[in-house]
Amino acid sequence: MDDLYGFMRYVREEPPKQHVRQRIRHWREYVQPLSEVQAGRQANRCMDCGTPACHRYCPVHNLIPEWNSLLFHGRWRRAHSQLDSTNNFPELTGRLCPAPCEDACTLALADKPVAIKSVELAIAEYAWKHGWVQPRRPARQKNRSVLIVCFGPAGLACAQQLVRVGYPVTVVEKADRIGGLLRYGIPDFRLEKSLLDRRLAQLRAEGVKFFTGIHLGIDPGSEHWVAEADATVLACGAEKPRDIQVPGRELSGIHFAMPYLSRQNRRNAGDAVAGGLSAKGKDVVVVGGGDTGRDCVGTAIRQGARSVTQVQYHDRPPRHADILRYWPQPLPILKHADTDDEGARRLWGWATVAFDGCDGKVGWVLLQRLQWYRGRHGSWHKQPVDEPPQRLPAQLILLAMGYAHPVHDGLIRQLGVRVSERGNVDANECGYRTSLDNVFSCGDMRRGQSLVVWAIREGRQCARAVDEALSGYSELPYV
Repeated sequence: MDDLYGFMRYVREEPPKQHVRQRIRHWREYVQPLSEVQAGRQANRCMDCGTPACHRYCPVHNLIPEWNSLLFHGRWRRAHSQLDSTNNFPELTGRLCPAPCEDACTLALADKPVAIKSVELAIAEYAWKHGWVQPRRPARQKNRSVLIVCFGPAGLACAQQLVRVGYPVTVVEKADRIGGLLRYGIPDFRLEKSLLDRRLAQLRAEGVKFFTGIHLGIDPGSEHWVAEADATVLACGAEKPRDIQVPGRELSGIHFAMPYLSRQNRRNAGDAVAGGLSAKGKDVVVVGGGDTGRDCVGTAIRQGARSVTQVQYHDRPPRHADILRYWPQPLPILKHADTDDEGARRLWGWATVAFDGCDGKVGWVLLQRLQWYRGRHGSWHKQPVDEPPQRLPAQLILLAMGYAHPVHDGLIRQLGVRVSERGNVDANECGYRTSLDNVFSCGDMRRGQSLVVWAIREGRQCARAVDEALSGYSELPYV
C-alpha cells in the first residue's frame, strides 16, 4: 500500500441501513453497498501485512490485499478482475458471508478490522453497474457431458467453472425454479432474487442448460439422466432438519424453518401458496440461534407477529474477550443482530423441554434454565438448573436447529451412494469422488451444513476434480 498510515487516518465504516420503521414494512434488501468514497477509505485501511491471515482464512482465498490496493488507486476494473479470479459470486458472499477474513484481519488486534465484506460487495455491484460481468464462452468445446443435480451455491460454482472450459453442462433441479437455498431458503430482505436471476442469465448465456421440476430418484424414469451423463455431480445440500423430541411435539403450529421461509419467498415471487402458515398476530418462538433462526425472526416480524423470541441453549457470550487468545479465529463475544433493533428478544441458556396447548394446537413452550460449566479437560458441559420450567406463550413455533445430513430417500438410495457416519455423501476433499465411478459430490451434501462461501469453494474444487477425471488434466484453479 502507498499510504502506510491509512489504518490510522480512517475508522471502520459500516454499510448504511434503512431505518427500522421502514425496513420491517417491506421485503426488499435494507443494507446498501458502500459508496465509492467509503469503499476507497476502507481499502486504504488495509495494512499491507507481510503474511495476510485474511487471505488464508477466506475459504475461497480471495486476494484481499491485492484488490484493496487496486481500489485505493481507483482501479475498480482490475480490482473486480482480481475478485472474480477466486470467487464466482462475490455479490452473494458480500451479502451472506459471516466474513471469517475480518476476524483474521491484523488490524483487529488493535482496532476494528477492515470492512472487507463491504468492500467486496462494493466492487461486485460496481462491476455489474458498469457492465463488466459478461458471459465467458470457452475457446473450444469438449465432448464429455456433465450432469449437476440440484442447484444451490455449490452447483452454481461447479457448473460455471466446467462450462467455461468447454463441457456441456446440464442442471436438473427438483424445484420449479433454479437457486436452491439461495432461492427459497434465504429471505428477500437479505438477498433479492433479481440478483440471483441476473447471475443465472449469465450462466445460460455461457451454455448451461437448466431443467426444473424433475426430482431424480423419485420421479419415474428419472434415472436416465445419470446414465446418459459422462459425469454426475450431486450438490443437493443438507436438507434433513434436526428435530426435537419432547412432550407436545405432535401439536399443530410447530414447523421446521425451511418450509416456513420457502412459503414466504414463494409469496414474494407471486406464487399462490396454499395454507396459512403466517406469524401475523401471533406470539412466535424460534428455537435455534443461527442464521436460519435469525431469518425466521426477521420474516416473522415482517409478517406482523405480536412478539418474536429466539431461544438457544448456549450461554450468552461475553461482551468483551482477549483478542490475543483467539486471533485469527473468531472472537467469541456477543454480537449485535439487526433483529435486536427490529424488536425481537433473544434468550440465552434455555433448553426447550416441552410444548403445551389445547385442542391440538400449540399455545406455550416450556423452557428449562441451563447452567454451563467447564469440565476437567476444558470442554463445556450443561446441566439443568434446579428450578421449575418457565412457560412462554407461543402460537407458532419454528424449529431452526440446523440440518443433520442430506435426505437419503430418493437419489442417494437409488444410486446406492455410500454415506459417511454423519450421514453425508462419502467423498473426500481431494477428488470429490463418491463410491460410484464418475459420480461426484460437493457442498453441504458432502461437507455437511456449512456456509455459502464454503459451498462456492467446494463447487470450484469439484469442477477441477471432474475436469481431471474426464480429461486427464485440468487448467482450472485448485480453489
